[in-house]
Amino acid sequence: MSDHVYKVIEVVGSSHASIQDAVRQAIARASKTVHNLSWFEVKDIRGAIHEGEPHFQVEVRIGFRLDT
Repeated sequence: MSDHVYKVIEVVGSSHASIQDAVRQAIARASKTVHNLSWFEVKDIRGAIHEGEPHFQVEVRIGFRLDT
């Protein structure tokens, strides 16, 4: 079994639909420029209200394995 080294980035996803969708948006965007994504952690959840409707923001830490 080989040893791995990981790096962590923080991104903020947003969505009008849900917290889960905001997480998916963050991961989807990160996966366009970073590969070997391995895990995520929701660090913070916040939101705003626009015209009576919620808008979710989720700060997500994403870990990815560095190339060997």
